[in-house]
Amino acid sequence: MPQTARDDEPDNARIVLGLLQSVERDGAQSQRKLASDLGIALGLVNAYLKRCVKKGLLKIGQAPARRYAYYLTPHGFAEKSRLTVEYLSDSFSFFRAAREDCASVLRTAHARGFNRVALAGVSDLAEIAIICALEQGIAVVAVIDAKSANDKFVGTPVVSSLGAIPGGCDALLVTDLQATREFVAALADQVGAERVLVPALLGIRLNRRTESAA
Repeated sequence: MPQTARDDEPDNARIVLGLLQSVERDGAQSQRKLASDLGIALGLVNAYLKRCVKKGLLKIGQAPARRYAYYLTPHGFAEKSRLTVEYLSDSFSFFRAAREDCASVLRTAHARGFNRVALAGVSDLAEIAIICALEQGIAVVAVIDAKSANDKFVGTPVVSSLGAIPGGCDALLVTDLQATREFVAALADQVGAERVLVPALLGIRLNRRTESAA
């Protein structure tokens, strides 16, 4: 049976994630190069690109040499983040990736003199971040999550807002697995972009306008 863009849902998600990641790195690369990187047929790449454009994940622009360039839309960035978390959460690599990312951002926090850190979001990632913080000698003073019904998470106070943290904090570490760029930008507006730490596995980066405005 010929391979189509609707054959298998897990494989479909994997291909869409790979496609969005490749386009983010270089939207002007050829479809043949995309097919090679993703390990799928050229015709299937074309089908997935059309499907992503139709769903509003990608937009098309003009590129040199009579080619098209593809760009991620805000919806595309959000979907890439969602699929990344979904993929990692369903694989044994999640804990390792989360631990490495949390250790990295907490080292950055320590180097900047941020010793009181709050986590933004109750999740498995938050639990790993708390463990890593202990290893780094950094105090996790609270977990901010307005949706949580609990007042403690792994022994750490859960509060509904930044202002509810006794004594405040030096920085925020994003641990909400459903976090969007808009969510992270809103945190940066509150405390400054340099005080918002985002694990790489979430696939979110503050845009330059937000960083310069902070």
